[in-house]
Amino acid sequence: MRVISFLLILSCQAQDNAAEIMAKVATNLEQGSELRKSYVYTQKILTRLLRTNSKLAREERREYTVTPDGKSTKKKLVLLEGQYEKDKKLHPYTETSDRPLGIDGVMVQVLADNSVNDEESRDGIGMDYFPFLPDDLPGYNFNLVKTETYRGRPVHRIAFVGKTKKNPWEGEALIDVEDLHPLSIQTKLNFKMPLLVKTMLGTNLRQTGFSLTYARIAPGLWFPATYGTEMRFDLLFGYKRVITMSMESSNFKKASADSAVTFDDVK
Repeated sequence: MRVISFLLILSCQAQDNAAEIMAKVATNLEQGSELRKSYVYTQKILTRLLRTNSKLAREERREYTVTPDGKSTKKKLVLLEGQYEKDKKLHPYTETSDRPLGIDGVMVQVLADNSVNDEESRDGIGMDYFPFLPDDLPGYNFNLVKTETYRGRPVHRIAFVGKTKKNPWEGEALIDVEDLHPLSIQTKLNFKMPLLVKTMLGTNLRQTGFSLTYARIAPGLWFPATYGTEMRFDLLFGYKRVITMSMESSNFKKASADSAVTFDDVK
């Protein structure tokens, strides 16, 4: 009994420590967007839709120049190109060429607009999938798994899970010890499609997970560097796709400076 009580005490202490850490992380995430507002950078997005036989149905590449503006983000599209499958052949397209939209085209547009083109976010990354902002914290339990070294920096490894079905995310984050800022976040839906929806409507969503990494440009200054997701989407018995999306940001520079700041050698 003493051993069990001791383990319970350690578990509670780990949760308390994790809650304190995450409260500071949430504050730093909000303040970080203010620090980033004087920078511009390049963002590249690749979205791919595969059929269940792994054949490509549609692929689209976009490149933006990103300018933080007040409490939002301005993005200028500088490149759009892709290809779609029709009659067992792949047909290329660009921003100015005619291309069929269809369900695949709508899916690509929806993913881009709702994942990495969130106009209400200063970085364009919708934080709905990463419940680390101050308003999100009360709905989740956090646990400090351990403190370790990752890519030469000490980090806290923190696991999290929603307290109720209204808080559907669970996952793990690496938190930089010095800056108390996420270095990476992995999330997945702690949710299963209701059986009635799957059987009556033939609709299902699987493999739903998201990953987000940050790059440290300077002490206390972090930028979303990579973002990715993969899922399988079945709709109304007939439409089935494996969807992947990846985002990469680079060429960070101050708006008033001529020299770019890269993060390849930043620790």
